[in-house]
Amino acid sequence: QVQLVESGGGLVQTGGSLRLSCAVSGRTFSTLAMGWFLQAPGKEREIASAVSQSGNRLYYADSVKGRFTISRDNAKNAVYLQIDNLKPEDTAVYYCAASGQFGTVVANRPDYWGQGTQVTVSS
Repeated sequence: QVQLVESGGGLVQTGGSLRLSCAVSGRTFSTLAMGWFLQAPGKEREIASAVSQSGNRLYYADSVKGRFTISRDNAKNAVYLQIDNLKPEDTAVYYCAASGQFGTVVANRPDYWGQGTQVTVSS
């Protein structure tokens, strides 16, 4: 069974940075496309970014381009999300997700989800 465990969330001031991590187990990591999703208070969960199995394809939602950077380390079975210049509107629960197909992640239909990590940005 695929397990995804996020870490790195917390309380940060506007303009600060965070690096979220997601550790993956239960399946050969290099066969999984990965994504980060966020769910702000009172809103639906939406995709922020995705990376293909080899890392050669990336996707960013328009709202996060220029501030979010996704990366993966297949040797460590981990995917990361660097968030810079944090804004109060970035406050959300951030979820790591995975699928065998990159397109499925981008389409907001991944097969596996983590439990989420809270990011709170104070003004």
